[in-house]
Amino acid sequence: MSQVTDNPFKNSDTNKRYYTYDYYLRRTFGQKCAKITLDAGFTCPNIDGSRGVGGCIYCSGGSRSAGCNELLPLFTQYTEQIQKIRSKWDVTKFIPYLQAYTNSYTSPDNFKRILNEIREFDGAVMIDIATRADCLEDEKIEILRDVSEKIPVTVELGLQSSNDETAKRINRCHTYDEFTDCFARLRKIAPRVKIAVHIIDGLPEESREDMLKTAVDVRALNPDIIKIHLLHVIKDTPLAKMYEKGIYTPLEKDEYVNIVCDQLELLCPDTVVERVTGDGIKDSLLSPLWSLKKTSVINDIDKELYRRGSYQGKKYNF
Repeated sequence: MSQVTDNPFKNSDTNKRYYTYDYYLRRTFGQKCAKITLDAGFTCPNIDGSRGVGGCIYCSGGSRSAGCNELLPLFTQYTEQIQKIRSKWDVTKFIPYLQAYTNSYTSPDNFKRILNEIREFDGAVMIDIATRADCLEDEKIEILRDVSEKIPVTVELGLQSSNDETAKRINRCHTYDEFTDCFARLRKIAPRVKIAVHIIDGLPEESREDMLKTAVDVRALNPDIIKIHLLHVIKDTPLAKMYEKGIYTPLEKDEYVNIVCDQLELLCPDTVVERVTGDGIKDSLLSPLWSLKKTSVINDIDKELYRRGSYQGKKYNF
């Protein structure tokens, strides 16, 4: 038997033993979809001094969405990227993705204007907004509710860790209670909106147990989607200084693979797993350099789940 036909995981039609974003999109929209990253020129409340300064310790504070130019109109960014994608792949359905920094950190009127603009883009089947839990007041959630009645909407909330001491170390500038409050209000006011939660493995001073607790805490919230990232040490960041001084040591590849598999086993099997690692940018990445081989990392996660005879949700009720 092949790894596909012998796969015990229900939400898969490949060898993947977790609920991939690709499978979710194909089930939802009937075909592959492409995410189109957009940069609306936002900043962040813990960069500009509203909540803090300097940003999270792993943020370069100057990087924006890859392939985007925030000086161009959103529609121009969208159409230019679609042209590049269509030159390589036969894709007709797209997801405008407000990615750079905090994409609800603006006035309600401007937030509404931007969402209503991008939902009308040709070929758009869903819109995706990356933001922070401390930047979604009820008025903005009501805007998301109204937009979600016209087009599917996903809101990505950055958590990184449920440990407040870790949040202080990384200069996150909001607490876990603030995060869960936002999550609950978003669920109540805008029930159609899909919620994605970001977590990061390998944060300073976090143990394997800390990372697994974050997975368990996220599981209790029951998000629609989760993104699991590896912490990257990027040049010219506070984390880079810690790394260069020997204060911070990144995870080894085997450590990361095993932790991700442990987390997947704990998650609900119906939670979509959009990422199991992040994209390393060669020119700015200091460590871990093994993360540049993204396909190799993903393949090793697949192999480890197969070796264990395991899959997403195997320990869901533990």
